[in-house]
Amino acid sequence: MGATLRTATERLAATSDTPRLDAELLMAHALGVSRSDLLLRHMSAPVPESFAALLARRAEHEPVAHILGEQEFFGLPFRVTPDVLIPRGDSEVLVEAALAGMPAARRVLDCGTGSGALLLAVLHHLPAAQGVGIDRSATALTVAADNAARLGLSDRVKLAAANWLQPGWDEGLGQFDLILANPPYVEEAAALSPSVREFEPAEALFAGPEGLDDYRALVPQLPVLLAPGGVALVEIGATQAEAVIAIAAAAGFTVRLRHDLGGRPRALELKIPLVNGPGSD
Repeated sequence: MGATLRTATERLAATSDTPRLDAELLMAHALGVSRSDLLLRHMSAPVPESFAALLARRAEHEPVAHILGEQEFFGLPFRVTPDVLIPRGDSEVLVEAALAGMPAARRVLDCGTGSGALLLAVLHHLPAAQGVGIDRSATALTVAADNAARLGLSDRVKLAAANWLQPGWDEGLGQFDLILANPPYVEEAAALSPSVREFEPAEALFAGPEGLDDYRALVPQLPVLLAPGGVALVEIGATQAEAVIAIAAAAGFTVRLRHDLGGRPRALELKIPLVNGPGSD
């Protein structure tokens, strides 16, 4: 087992930034155990025949999450498919900010819900809240619905097809205490690894030559969706803070920049100043 993992790690070194981790996850999947169980209890087990095929898929840049069919996010398991972005740990800053900033939120909107990771992670920790997740992809909504069912949250989630680039997309949604958004923000010419560019949905990644098209469309529409005193949290690319802050400020928001664990700009916390009320200027 140890020799096989070393060989697999060497093979994946050209494909992955985490070749040993990938090899261990694939081996654990082939054995039907967790990675921790593999390392603690199964290192002397025979190598399953299925491991070679899994390794070959990863060597061709297929993401580990697609091979496993699952990705952990904020301590919860999410089913993922090529129809949705793979949830990243960097995005957990939005969940942390939401829970810290709006612990009493009763209505939560997730714009571009994808797998449902942001919305469902927040609802998991806010048992009194109801959520609405929108996405323009019907197949993504199917994945989100499956994840809601797996996490026992279906009764508190409504999923709907909507595209903020289309007029009238927000009709009937009402107002929300908390809005989450991880819109497409990658520049069309950006250099991406093959595991991203070739395997994740382009419509959830790319947003024009500067990566700003969806911010320009979505952010000015958020004020009417926010209840008084509400908060919107919008994920951004590491180099986009200044540009998106300007878009938000022009829409009437006050802005707080939040960083991810790597210290990179990752999210904007947006609020509309209250007039003649608590916290007003």
